[in-house]
Amino acid sequence: MVIEKADGNYSAYSPDLPGCVATGATREEAEERMREAIAFHLDGLREDGLPLPDPQAPAAYVAV
Repeated sequence: MVIEKADGNYSAYSPDLPGCVATGATREEAEERMREAIAFHLDGLREDGLPLPDPQAPAAYVAV
């Protein structure tokens, strides 16, 4: 999950789940809504009999 500060709120998305996005007034709210969006997205794929995507997006943290 990637969370970005936007103009007046926060937005979140998952590189491995195109179209799966969420927003929130705070970082915490955006993260919680994104967790819900991911669960909803994966449930929909299962219900439609579609395969769940394998994680493809690498991640790293860099301390400066």
